Amino acid sequence: MTRSGKPAEAAPKSETAMAAPGDPDAGALRSLIGARSLVLVGLMGAGKTTVGKRLAHRLGLSFVDADAAIEEAAGESVSEIFENHGEQYFREGERRVIARLLDEGPYVLATGGGAFMDEGTRENVAAKGISVWLHADLSVLVERVSRRGGRPLLRKKDPAKVMKDLMEARYPIYAQADIRVESGESSHDAVVDAILHALKDYLEGQNR
Repeated sequence: MTRSGKPAEAAPKSETAMAAPGDPDAGALRSLIGARSLVLVGLMGAGKTTVGKRLAHRLGLSFVDADAAIEEAAGESVSEIFENHGEQYFREGERRVIARLLDEGPYVLATGGGAFMDEGTRENVAAKGISVWLHADLSVLVERVSRRGGRPLLRKKDPAKVMKDLMEARYPIYAQADIRVESGESSHDAVVDAILHALKDYLEGQNR
């Protein structure tokens, strides 16, 4: 999704990345996905936005960033929503926006780190999407989030402690996702390849 809140356009078919020998067929996967969205979950720094855009390109789907959609709906940035209204207010809006996006899909949908913690959102994703957990180790996540400011949960706090606490609270819930893929030291394209292979196995398993 662009920062204006509109879904990013899918890449024209002529620009679709060429599959290497042995890669899953993107067209076949797209057909098996049907109307479901691919919902990326994971902690901040897992690479959901960057990987999500590349995954959408490979599959010929539009990419949507849930946080950008929330900002458009609220007329405020995520940081401003947290500061002016509190986290609970943000989570309620997040739940509504994700439910709407799931109805509008299919998209490749990147969600905020806390979105999948909401039981209602998990049920919606299970009914209308395929959840993909981008898993990464603590050292990788801390290094990544330390490069960027503007993350409300890290403001004036020790990133390593915050990330460790979030991992302990959230990883058992993220483990309920349909697919888990490592998003560590590998390149973004390698992570996309791993998602496509895992997605192929998951979809073929559903059709047996």
